[in-house]
Amino acid sequence: MKLQMDKTQIVLTIILGLLAIFMLLPIVFIFMQAFKPLSELFLYPPRFYVMNPTLQNFTQLLVSVDVAVVPVVRYIFNSILTSSITVVVVVIVSTMVAYALSKHNFIGKNTILDVTIMALMFAPQAVLIPRYIIIQRLGIIDTYLAHILPFVAAPVSVFLFKQFVDQVPDDLLASARIDGASEWHILFNIILPICRPAVSTIALLTFQATWNTLEPSIYYIENEAMRTLPFFLGTLTSGLANNVAGQGAAAAAGLLLFLPNLIFFLIMQSRVIQTMAYSGLK
Repeated sequence: MKLQMDKTQIVLTIILGLLAIFMLLPIVFIFMQAFKPLSELFLYPPRFYVMNPTLQNFTQLLVSVDVAVVPVVRYIFNSILTSSITVVVVVIVSTMVAYALSKHNFIGKNTILDVTIMALMFAPQAVLIPRYIIIQRLGIIDTYLAHILPFVAAPVSVFLFKQFVDQVPDDLLASARIDGASEWHILFNIILPICRPAVSTIALLTFQATWNTLEPSIYYIENEAMRTLPFFLGTLTSGLANNVAGQGAAAAAGLLLFLPNLIFFLIMQSRVIQTMAYSGLK
């Protein structure tokens, strides 16, 4: 029986290993593409790997960046600032909403929960016009709030965190209240530490969404100095990609946009895996 189980584990390990390699191929391709010389980018039949790696693509991208009206440092600063603030705000707001929906009873609780679940069905494009109207009426066009506010209402984050909070024992919270703990103390010193895997997952998903998005820079921002790095590289490489010589710079820009997502995931991966493995307390 033990021998049979060992064989099964070996087979599963091999299958999962091959599947992991297959899922890594797009990431490897992004790196390979960024270092391919022009001759290999248009090679037919195309090759997955690079034969003669070069930094010429990045050099060409830097030359294109130097002629920009707004310094590229400004775009990088805008992206880092808005993404960081959005992650913090979404985590705080989502945890407070999820805690209230999970552990408190109040009028309209079920309605709010139903609306939150219904919001999961709407694609971002479906709420684009309402978002623009709200941002315009709030008078925050051409401000950093226009980058942040559209992502604060995050039904996916609320729903995910609520699943964790639901499994926190009520007796534990009751004991904390008997000891004189306030609701803020319970939230930040009991709920958040217990639900760290969910917090990490919410932070990762929010960062990926805000770092890669072009929506605020396109629809809510008119001042070029307030736009973000993905928008800048997108407009820069869209012009370059129309000619053969610009394909290398476009590939280098794609790698630069992807790297922050990869680094952030590697930092958070252990807790994200815990979120996928179980939900809340056992």
